[in-house]
Amino acid sequence: MNKAHAVLIGTLFSSALVASAAVAQTACPTANATVPPGANTSDPSAPFFIDTAGLNLSTMPPTRNPLNPKYPTATQLPDGQLPSTHAEGNFIIGPTHAAAPETIVQAHVPKGSVYSFMISSNGSVIYNPGMIRDDPQNCSDAAVYTAPTYPGDPSNVIITASHPGTWTRTIKVYVPAEYVRGTEAPFIVAGDGGPAQLFTVLDNLIVKHRVPPMIAIGIDAGGQDAQGSERGREYDTVSGDYAAWVEREVLPLIEQRLGVRLTRDPDGRATMGISSSGTAAFTMAWFHPELYHRVLAYSPTLVNQQWPHNTALPGGAWEYHDAWAGPAGPNLNVNGGNVTASDVPAGSPLVPNSPPKPIRFWFEVGDQDLFYPDLSLADGMHDWVLANEHMAKALAAKDYHYQFVFSRNAKHVDGPTVAQTLPEALEWVWNGYSARRSD
Repeated sequence: MNKAHAVLIGTLFSSALVASAAVAQTACPTANATVPPGANTSDPSAPFFIDTAGLNLSTMPPTRNPLNPKYPTATQLPDGQLPSTHAEGNFIIGPTHAAAPETIVQAHVPKGSVYSFMISSNGSVIYNPGMIRDDPQNCSDAAVYTAPTYPGDPSNVIITASHPGTWTRTIKVYVPAEYVRGTEAPFIVAGDGGPAQLFTVLDNLIVKHRVPPMIAIGIDAGGQDAQGSERGREYDTVSGDYAAWVEREVLPLIEQRLGVRLTRDPDGRATMGISSSGTAAFTMAWFHPELYHRVLAYSPTLVNQQWPHNTALPGGAWEYHDAWAGPAGPNLNVNGGNVTASDVPAGSPLVPNSPPKPIRFWFEVGDQDLFYPDLSLADGMHDWVLANEHMAKALAAKDYHYQFVFSRNAKHVDGPTVAQTLPEALEWVWNGYSARRSD
């Protein structure tokens, strides 16, 4: 949720204005990390229950005990050890997180080429216009942290500060040294631009044949973060829109500009992301399994972040693994200002109530991951650890191929954990891939 890549366009201000802005900045609201006031923490049968079992509330955010009996059983590994790249199920690692050697540039390893270009929402079909949120006093996310919710429904936050606007974003494309021009290549789409080490890790894994020679596409988010932002609109919406945007607008542009060919075989296509873009990575494969089979996510935001509020899926991504726990309402689709009757039956929770899809999913969460960052959202659906634990349980019950890593001594999208696990995670995700032509 908190790794937005916005392009900030501004003007130069006088030193007096800069000084006054600095004074105003000190009063900016910050993220909450405790149980919101007035929350239901005592009655699991009532709406919007917040489960505080296994939480050490003396830390900020609270520290979760991975041995909480309400979590699925997991294999505890010795400190510094990672699960096998062929193992499936739930694992506990840490608390020490040494960076993997594959994250370091190696002198004699062939280096892929990296290309970068900018695109604007003005040229988009799906995301034109973009969404801009006016945060008071230029305080990041202030419009969300101070937003009220609808009476009787703390899951439905009221954001009035958003309006149409224009965003530009950077797209970086890694082409491995082994790529032969004119041939069809597997690829991975990385939201939020991908981890900083991604291209180096691919260099080092490809040369050892631990992953196929793949193209990597790092796509920055449209801008800002959370409800009412372009990033939130793209990543937290539980629909096929983002996958459609990538398929129709980004991939053809890359093929045209760089002269590469991207495979149409869904088994040769992967998605990955961090926080909300991690959820978007899963959403791309969920709504379009004919396009993507492989998913990798750090601290995926499998919680109720979708905005505008959609009564067809009022719990947002929380409904992948849990039934929505709010008041009953009409089954409607909300798309911007358009409200229509939904033709999608109420299917929450989505994973338990749907036939298994050909998705292979590696994901991670930290013991100090996000916990109710917005003070007003006492909705029972903003605990990142609980959401990921429930997702693991739901996937196991449907016999999905998944590996879920609970990282001790780790915060949201924890940098040391990413550096420790990324090579093995990529290798696990690509297990079983055999290149085949799809044309």
